[in-house]
Amino acid sequence: MNPDALDGRIGEGWSGEAPNGSHVNIVLARRGSPTAAAAISMFAHPAPGHTPVLVCVGATPAEYEPVWPPTLMMNKGTAVDERHQTLTWGAAQLGIAQGVLDAVADGLLDTSGELIVLVAVWVDPGAHDETAVRVANRAATRKAIGVCVEGRDQAAAAALVERRDELRSPFYSGN
Repeated sequence: MNPDALDGRIGEGWSGEAPNGSHVNIVLARRGSPTAAAAISMFAHPAPGHTPVLVCVGATPAEYEPVWPPTLMMNKGTAVDERHQTLTWGAAQLGIAQGVLDAVADGLLDTSGELIVLVAVWVDPGAHDETAVRVANRAATRKAIGVCVEGRDQAAAAALVERRDELRSPFYSGN
């Protein structure tokens, strides 16, 4: 698909079981666009416990290579303890890389470098199974890219409008 047509597209994906599940938000940006400039500016403004990274893979640091299309990852949850950091920048990063590459293999994205993938990822601080975290991030990332490229299921969107008065959130305990 044309990178201009994908610029600014937003997708969301959840996969797995808490606390080892993953929630990602993805924005696609055409290289050189205002969307890409905003995404890349996150590198210049990190906050404590939030480290933006270019998603790379490799068995050792000397073997690291970035996935393509270029993918920028930022954690949504503050990673302050070592285990949470390891799960975020290890298992989650690897799963995100695999999910992006799944989208390439499925023909949703190409490797021209004209498109940048921005991923905001939630890794639960209580997560403990790095394989489950990796698998969840892979599936959530692929799902979110699918929404970006193919669009939201219109029947699901309409059903959400119909149920709007009954909606709930696990983070809201009111009426």
